[in-house]
Amino acid sequence: MKTASVVLATMVLVATGAVAIAQQAPEASKPGISLMARLDADKDGKITRAESEATRKRLFVRFDRNGDGAVDEEEVDRARQAIIDRATMMETWLSMQWRRMDRDGDGKVSADEFQSRSMIFQLADREGDGAVTQDEVEVLRTMFGRAGFGKAG
Repeated sequence: MKTASVVLATMVLVATGAVAIAQQAPEASKPGISLMARLDADKDGKITRAESEATRKRLFVRFDRNGDGAVDEEEVDRARQAIIDRATMMETWLSMQWRRMDRDGDGKVSADEFQSRSMIFQLADREGDGAVTQDEVEVLRTMFGRAGFGKAG
């Protein structure tokens, strides 16, 4: 479980950085747009040094929450806490979903149990109609990708 927590926290850290970058370019933050597309400002299929530097500048601004031109320990701690909070939320959600999939209660999830439940799809399908709309995907992105990070306060 400890290894799973570390892997989950690492995935959330990477996703948080990508979300922070994507939030700077709302037109490129739509679901299905790759990180490459988000960073490739001139859409030529390449990320230039200038595009990379521009992205790093935008990310710096996201971390410099008080706007003083420096990222201090408090700002790093806030970002770290946002990552930890998100990782904890996702770990709890995953554990809960795993227990729900274990229909026979034997402490294991068989292939049949796993196939019978699509965790992400069921979470996304908030209307329960068997289809996921763009609005439902945005709700997921807000819950797992944007919640609290980068907001001043």
